Amino acid sequence: MKKRILAYLSYIDTLLETENTDWEKEIKKHLVQIGFFAHERLVHLIVMALFALGTVISILYFNHSGEPVILALTVAFFILLIPYVMHYYLLENSVQKMYEQYDKMLNKIEPSFKNE
Repeated sequence: MKKRILAYLSYIDTLLETENTDWEKEIKKHLVQIGFFAHERLVHLIVMALFALGTVISILYFNHSGEPVILALTVAFFILLIPYVMHYYLLENSVQKMYEQYDKMLNKIEPSFKNE
């Protein structure tokens, strides 16, 4: 997913540097991609939140019971939580950049468009 997002962002950045483009067609395609990536972002937010909740619950349970098995579970949750946070961070920032690209694309067909 990371490779796909970065390649798409690069494609749009390159496209924005050109003048001979059917911007209305590209804007429609861009909105579809924003929808896909925003959906992916939502799914990863839910998964990440569940992993964080599981981590907190396992920490609290370990503090209560002191069982080594729960400590292993807590460590596993932490190990899995780190990549989820990193991936969600990439998704969030990429979708925000896509919104900025969308505004720039609108400026190509409607120069009076102002992003506030």
